[in-house]
Amino acid sequence: MSGPDFAVSKTGTTQANGRHDVGAAGSVLREPTGPTVPLNRLAPEAALRRLELTVVRRLEGFLQGDHLGLLPGPGSDLNDARIYVPGQDDVRRMDWAVTARTTVPHVRDTMADRELEVWALLDATPSMNWGTAGVTKRDLGIAAIATLGFISQKMGDRFGGMVMHSDSVKRFPARSGRQALYGLLGKLLDDPIERDNQPATLGLPEGIEALIRTQRRRGMRVVVSDFLDPGDQELNPKAPPSWERPLRRLAVRNQVLCVEVVDAGEMEFPDVGELLIRDPETDFARFVNTSDVRARKMIDRAAAAQRERVAAAMRRAGVGHIRLQTDRDWVNDIARFVLTYRQTAAVLHQPPQGVTK
Repeated sequence: MSGPDFAVSKTGTTQANGRHDVGAAGSVLREPTGPTVPLNRLAPEAALRRLELTVVRRLEGFLQGDHLGLLPGPGSDLNDARIYVPGQDDVRRMDWAVTARTTVPHVRDTMADRELEVWALLDATPSMNWGTAGVTKRDLGIAAIATLGFISQKMGDRFGGMVMHSDSVKRFPARSGRQALYGLLGKLLDDPIERDNQPATLGLPEGIEALIRTQRRRGMRVVVSDFLDPGDQELNPKAPPSWERPLRRLAVRNQVLCVEVVDAGEMEFPDVGELLIRDPETDFARFVNTSDVRARKMIDRAAAAQRERVAAAMRRAGVGHIRLQTDRDWVNDIARFVLTYRQTAAVLHQPPQGVTK
């Protein structure tokens, strides 16, 4: 089950934490018709210039950039020493220490510096189209992509996007530069919002597989979703969700960062009387008396177990994990994660065991 993704009061009023008319709260009554956050408020570019995402996986690229490449070439990072070939090797790259030990002239190769290519996959299925605080989950995901895009911009780096709907995956080519990133964000905001209960032929596993298939070069991959499987009621953290294996395969060749977007009402169910809870991706619908303390505690425990299962799957896949809430400052949360990520990235992004390339 996708969780309490749709709540309508029997009296026809919408409430969130006891307040009326709270930002995107109207999305719990009907599908939003447009974005709930403007382009110029997605991320404060000036405040993010000093932050940088740590890249520890070797890359494949064509341009000179700031990241360690996969193959030898012109760069500043030393690689293996080999025997000097007269007429082909530059004597300025002579490794005198190895030459002295072996009495045979050796030169030291360098690893090529390459550009980073970042691809972001945005889950735009109906469960992302609502929120009880300032923004919907879908727009919070776009704000996360904006923030990570500004942080990852370096010399020659390129940023591309893919949007997953219930029946298709839309691809926006990767381009470099600040204006190209703004163009991508504008296209994500203007992408048509999917209506509830659309016939679904694709899910998050298929979206991740599309990212694996279409982007062959190594780089950084960002997956933005609520990571909820329609109709899945499993709460055991040891039971792998359907998207775990594709995520493990994606992490074999790439450095992967997962952004989990949740709403405040999913983490702590509000006391707003009797509500009709309806899942926008399945035919589940049920009235719940949220004034019943026991019922709220049961829902909160189930939601916490569901989120722990998501976190456990990401730990097993060896990917970075950020959890963002619609009622929190997403820029501060991402900045705090990035500062910690510098110390943990090398250990975190070891290729998963038991998954073939």
